[in-house]
Amino acid sequence: MKKLLITSLLLGACSLAAAKLPPPTPEAKAKSDEAAAKAVWAGKVDAFQLCQSQDRVAASYRMSAQAASKEIKPATATPPCADAGAFVYASPEAPKPLEASGAHSPAETASAPPSTKVPDAVSNPDKKP
Repeated sequence: MKKLLITSLLLGACSLAAAKLPPPTPEAKAKSDEAAAKAVWAGKVDAFQLCQSQDRVAASYRMSAQAASKEIKPATATPPCADAGAFVYASPEAPKPLEASGAHSPAETASAPPSTKVPDAVSNPDKKP
């Protein structure tokens, strides 16, 4: 009973501590985004190295089978190994606010005639001196 009580108290304290963590700062978010991009790149490098090793094993098998005068079926066409290249991370730019980006709502098109029958020139005469 005592162990159960202590365990439940510790779990409760841990959940309270986790609930009060502040939101990540922009720098921490950028760093985690870069780490995620690097992990994706590392996966591509691993896939490239695996593809190359599979090609070497298949070539070795074909050579040994030819040397032993075994019948070899034609190779299945596969895409070439894609090299991931060097890791380059370009941080995305923060989106500009709508007003600063120059994107404004277009003017609405008129769907009905003006509400008065008086011409505009009569109601708004030119004020030239």
